[in-house]
Amino acid sequence: MLFFALKGSDELGDRVAQAGRFARAPHEERAFDGGEHKSRPLVDVRGRDVFVLHSLNGDAHASANDKLVRLLFFVATCREHGAARVTAIAPYLAYSRKDRQTKPNDPVTTRYVAAMFEAAGADLVVTLDVHNLAAFQNAFRCQTLHLPTDRLFAEVIAARGSVRPVAIVSPDPGGVKRAQLAREALEQVTGGDVRFGLMEKRRSAGVVSGTHFAGDVDGCAVYILDDMICGGGTILRAAEAVRAHGAAEVHAVATHGLLTQDAVHGFGQGALVDDITLTDSVAIHAETAAILGHRLRVVSCAPMIAAAMRSLHDPRSVDRRQ
Repeated sequence: MLFFALKGSDELGDRVAQAGRFARAPHEERAFDGGEHKSRPLVDVRGRDVFVLHSLNGDAHASANDKLVRLLFFVATCREHGAARVTAIAPYLAYSRKDRQTKPNDPVTTRYVAAMFEAAGADLVVTLDVHNLAAFQNAFRCQTLHLPTDRLFAEVIAARGSVRPVAIVSPDPGGVKRAQLAREALEQVTGGDVRFGLMEKRRSAGVVSGTHFAGDVDGCAVYILDDMICGGGTILRAAEAVRAHGAAEVHAVATHGLLTQDAVHGFGQGALVDDITLTDSVAIHAETAAILGHRLRVVSCAPMIAAAMRSLHDPRSVDRRQ
């Protein structure tokens, strides 16, 4: 097995390698005048089981487009030079939010990205807590593996303990299944009942609306759970609603921390959310961590990714849960 982590995902790659007790294979990434680049493995990949890690979020150093192309090119060169199998691991998979047509002439970028991975020669694509699981599974013709975070967050929430009743809240209808699975996992871990809530949400032309909330959260420690936090508006709207319905504590929980400056300001300055728990699927900037301070909690997804790689590499222990 060979494991590569591309530039920008190298810190997460180190944690994955440490958790799995295997080494990161060496590779080269070079930039050329005019914005072009090349990447190549520095070891022979012929006949090997190759895993390539790159989280596809845009940041100050590279756009989502650039990271996607770099991952595709690296997958392609491994395939061209005889790798037995190439697995692309994108903990955050870019363009997964646009998975259906909602307006005339809309793109379906989830399907286009899937086609690019297939064209590059990826045998398998692994991602973490994708935005729409059904759309992800239906878009790809190559093999896929989805790593859910419900159990991970259930254990984190249970470890914190609470003298109050606990409620899991979905901040929008699209996340109901995700929140339900987290609720079920938390009930299994704690052996107790967990309440549930749902926030209405409608989005058109970038404007979010909807004010209805359903659920009993009075006196509860509420955990608002989503796949990602970007601008922060969805979580903050839900936080305002559960506060109005009597929540005693409000905690935000999300897998991917795509935190814009507006989100950092909103969470750092406001009193609606007590704290935020994220995974390290996306690198958290030092400035963001400094602003959020004690409100920010980060749990590593590296052991989950490492375990998936081990089971994929050894067919006798493949975990096929989706």
